[in-house]
Amino acid sequence: MNLSGSLSKTAQATLLLTSYFSKAGSEDEKPLTNAEWGRFALWLKEKSMTPADLLVTDPKALLNGWYDARISADRIVHLLNRGHSLALAMEKWQRAGLWVVTRSDTEYPWRLKQRLKTDSPPVLFGCGNKALLNAGGLAVIGSRNASDVDLAFTNEVGAKAALEGIAIVSGGARGVDETAMLSTMRQGGIVIGVMTDSLLKAATSSKWRSGLMGGYAVLVSPFYPEAGFSAGNAMGRNKYIYCLADSSLVVHSGKKGGTLNGAQENLKRAWVPLWVKATTDKDAANADLVAMGGSWCEANVQSLKISDLLTNNGSIMSQVKEEQADLFSMSAQSELFAEPEFDLAKNGSKIEQDNSALEKLPDSSTLSERVADANKPSSSPIDFYQLFTIELQRWTRSPATVEELVENSGLHKSQLNDWLIRAEKDGVVKKLTRPARYQVQDKE
Repeated sequence: MNLSGSLSKTAQATLLLTSYFSKAGSEDEKPLTNAEWGRFALWLKEKSMTPADLLVTDPKALLNGWYDARISADRIVHLLNRGHSLALAMEKWQRAGLWVVTRSDTEYPWRLKQRLKTDSPPVLFGCGNKALLNAGGLAVIGSRNASDVDLAFTNEVGAKAALEGIAIVSGGARGVDETAMLSTMRQGGIVIGVMTDSLLKAATSSKWRSGLMGGYAVLVSPFYPEAGFSAGNAMGRNKYIYCLADSSLVVHSGKKGGTLNGAQENLKRAWVPLWVKATTDKDAANADLVAMGGSWCEANVQSLKISDLLTNNGSIMSQVKEEQADLFSMSAQSELFAEPEFDLAKNGSKIEQDNSALEKLPDSSTLSERVADANKPSSSPIDFYQLFTIELQRWTRSPATVEELVENSGLHKSQLNDWLIRAEKDGVVKKLTRPARYQVQDKE
């Protein structure tokens, strides 16, 4: 099983470290989460290494100096040793027409990198025309149990988008999502579906076949392609729908649930404009979303122009976008590193060494100086909070006060406190009392 023609070494290492190849409960070690991958990737960058460098017979020797309460070196080594499982899984997925893009690949959606930074998923599984991942368009979101009136409105929106040449981005779920996507496809319009479960099954479903075969539909998922439905995954994928689009339209939102939570997160993060359909349903949260910062869209669907919903935030952005270089990305103009391919079936035992490396982080004496350097032009944006968490775990092996952390980091106290609150929520550190101190969170 030679996958060298389809996956670069960096992509292979990223998959090994972050993806499931069987049902979650049967995995001996859990793959790294997005946040964990962000911390580890930044550490690799600091050490002028890439994930591909870890595909050697004894990767543990390269992990000298790595410390994280939740990510042991043994866990990393175990994940890297799943080469045979990856090969089997990829062979199965490829037979069904699935492909993989990682943040190191040029096809990876630039909107996700730009808006989510290191929180963008390290791996996307998909089927269909992967070039459509960068099409942008209008995200259409709504309840699974929408009324006939709302579904009729959604059907018109999808058809109009197709006729205007604007892509529809949605979640493929029953109700508003599915209606928007299918009505767009019937008119030959572009559809981007972000699936929360069963991508492998969707790839061969007659429902999506015409769009997938015709090259005007793409289905993607950041989750294991054979995963069943999970409420947590359904909530987690909402941000990807918004961040793949240029604008958004909520057809119907309940007073609680995924539609409301996703729209609220979009308003808070200001990813894309939020338009809301008017409704007489007293149990809907549509008016609440407008009160939070959304805008009412044209009530008469016959008069509605989809292009009017794509404000300058969206339609112009695609023209002036800057390439978002990932920590380990490759571009056609200038590769951060060149990677010879290798046979994954050999599990990385015989790998040609890659002598190229990424740019080193600014050579600064304190973290505050590194943060200050963020304002300088750079071809590789850095998430300094993630860098902070790596250092924080070293500083808090023994309980440390805020004053001690200010001295260690060189950060302003207000900035430090903001990041400490976030790190505590992320489970990186725990706060002790009497007196107030912070200590690295023990691995569960």
